Amino acid sequence: MFSFCSDPASLEGFQWLSCYLTTGKHFAFYASFGTVLLLLAVTAPAALAFGFGGAMAARAQFAPLSWLGKAYIAVVRGVPDIAFFLFFVIALDQGIEYLRHQVKCPDWDAPVRQGNDFVVCDIAKMPLSSSDQWIHEVYGFTLAVVTFAIVFGAFAANVLFGAMRAVPRAQIETAEAYGMTHRQAFWRILVPQMWTYALPGLSNLWMVLIKATPLLFLLGVEDIVYWARELGGSKTARFTDYPHGDWRMWYFLGLLVFYLAFTKLSEVVLERIRTRLSHGQATLAGEAQRKAS
Repeated sequence: MFSFCSDPASLEGFQWLSCYLTTGKHFAFYASFGTVLLLLAVTAPAALAFGFGGAMAARAQFAPLSWLGKAYIAVVRGVPDIAFFLFFVIALDQGIEYLRHQVKCPDWDAPVRQGNDFVVCDIAKMPLSSSDQWIHEVYGFTLAVVTFAIVFGAFAANVLFGAMRAVPRAQIETAEAYGMTHRQAFWRILVPQMWTYALPGLSNLWMVLIKATPLLFLLGVEDIVYWARELGGSKTARFTDYPHGDWRMWYFLGLLVFYLAFTKLSEVVLERIRTRLSHGQATLAGEAQRKAS
């Protein structure tokens, strides 16, 4: 912080604004943008892994496994995202604490479920009340990543399942005629070709995932929405050295610009990936590339 910020009451104009924007809470606000980007960087491959596993299960020849994959896709896609987020995080958190409670407190004789309260012994809580703040934040962030991955993994599974079926059957038959096993044809022929069919759906899913990151606020993670509401609300001189009116509109306008810029960047990158994947493929985009060359 600047040296002249020691007496905020004597500041005005640009100096006041520069000091206001360099407070500790504002640096936490700036860091929360990194939290959102980290969530996307971790959740996207995790959701894709869930989706690929769900798609493979759904098309499996073993009936119970196929039913499990299709049930995962249908159930998660059929539940509103916000309901699943709120339910699953609570259920997962309580499930972890219950298992720890059974192991660490075997002599506990009181019921765990007491009316609307879920009560476990102190050493079974996750995380412990004595844990550092960063442990609480990492735990909450991890629950958020798992929840995001499961929810968006179901949508990705539906996209990939359709993409696998879109690959011409003749490609597989040709591979098998050359002596490839079913497994070899899957990994060498089907999987490389399915991405060009899956990319439009995955692109839309990526955009939806970006727009869903404010749900971190509902999961207790101090994300950009949390700090925008916290910093933008009216502040009086009694509670802060930098009193101001209701500035939430300006903070959320900044979030609007951030999300629009990020989605535009995503569109550019995804378009380049689409062009790369279409090269040599028996699709309209691939045919257009061949004619252009």
